[in-house]
Amino acid sequence: MRVTRRHPVLHLHADGATRRRSDTLAGEEPLEIRLGGVPWSVTMRTPGGDFDLVAGFLVSEGVVWDPRQITALAYGPGVDPDGSPSYNVVDVRLAPGVTGPDAAQARHVYTSSSCGICGTASIEAVTKASRFAVADDPVRVPLAELLTLPARLRERQPVFDSTGSVHAAALFAVDGDGAAELLCLREDVGRHNAVDKVLGWALREGRLPLRGTVLQVSGRASFELVQKARMAGVPVLAAVSGPSALSVDLAAEAGMTLVGFSRGDGLNVYAGAHRLV
Repeated sequence: MRVTRRHPVLHLHADGATRRRSDTLAGEEPLEIRLGGVPWSVTMRTPGGDFDLVAGFLVSEGVVWDPRQITALAYGPGVDPDGSPSYNVVDVRLAPGVTGPDAAQARHVYTSSSCGICGTASIEAVTKASRFAVADDPVRVPLAELLTLPARLRERQPVFDSTGSVHAAALFAVDGDGAAELLCLREDVGRHNAVDKVLGWALREGRLPLRGTVLQVSGRASFELVQKARMAGVPVLAAVSGPSALSVDLAAEAGMTLVGFSRGDGLNVYAGAHRLV
């Protein structure tokens, strides 16, 4: 299980020069998620933080919202060609009385690293109701503080530094003075995986609902990222790039604050402007 690996490449330059060199690539491997030994979903991810990824995925799917609802997370069987453990299967044991995903939530095909809702069995299952209300979250975030978060995110991306090909998500807690404290940061080839890894960490730490927080992401604010934040009770989602029209609709409906194009000297507020000061 490798987060990165080296690979030979041929570099071609516009002036005709060629050079052979070694490049560092981000790892991408399948992860099979099993519930009580029964296969449920396969997602493509960057290895590392797998238990957080699975826990966050369960939060995003509305299966769990309390750490006590998961009694065990363990790697399942499987070996690589060299005979070493593959670490590409994680089995989840839910607590007695916890209802697993119903047939409408079954994942009939794999989830790619670019799409976290692909494989969902029905349109109705794409949008899920959250256990946590965010509309009444009174957090206020100073504009100047919010504008620092993309740079703080970028400063702590070692895999991106070496590969240039992964996304990142970071969770910040905002105190009464408006200062944002970094709680957790994760990287992955899939933007939705990076978010799930953060939310899974928060679940396992007993921090849900994530009131008084900002989730800063390195890419765009898609519908699925807004939904994942909503499921964990995050009141503010900020993105370096723009949102989709549907993500803005969902954020407004949920009472969330949605920020896009946050790039150091300015940003756009698409929903929930009352939380910025």
